Amino acid sequence: MKVVLLGYMASGKSTVGKELASKNNVAFIDLDQEIEKQENLSIAEIFSEKGEIYFRKKETEVLKRLLQEDKNMVLSLGGGTPCYGNNMQLVNESNYNSFYIKLSIPVIVARLTNEKTTRPLVAQIGVADLPEFVGKHLFERNTFYQQAKHTITADSLTVAETVTQIEELV
Repeated sequence: MKVVLLGYMASGKSTVGKELASKNNVAFIDLDQEIEKQENLSIAEIFSEKGEIYFRKKETEVLKRLLQEDKNMVLSLGGGTPCYGNNMQLVNESNYNSFYIKLSIPVIVARLTNEKTTRPLVAQIGVADLPEFVGKHLFERNTFYQQAKHTITADSLTVAETVTQIEELV
């Protein structure tokens, strides 16, 4: 099982990824956590101390390394990862199955409203402004997300149902 999960923040990439990996007895790797481990800094610290350009270069470097390992795993990308460099090309040229976990704006907004304190990107955005912020981001990122080999529309799916749909397509 070689799976890459992508999608907007709060789409469930990590939750689904952990469940999928556990159920299939393979490693789960979160790209952001892998970068943090390598840099010995949090993502927020990397952005603050070294800047976004440095982070994006490091992100592509770590992604490339992981995809070249060619081992069974479930890899969860950051929400912005597909949109930078040649990251989607790297994913699609690998022998991994990529899945876009797609959610509607209202579902994402509801999840982010409950997670605002743990999401630095939206922590300072008022609840009333979240739908516009998410909609704009999704519009900008959609072309990249749509490059995934498979799309799972997960608005009304449980984690287990999402995992099952992915397993049926792997």
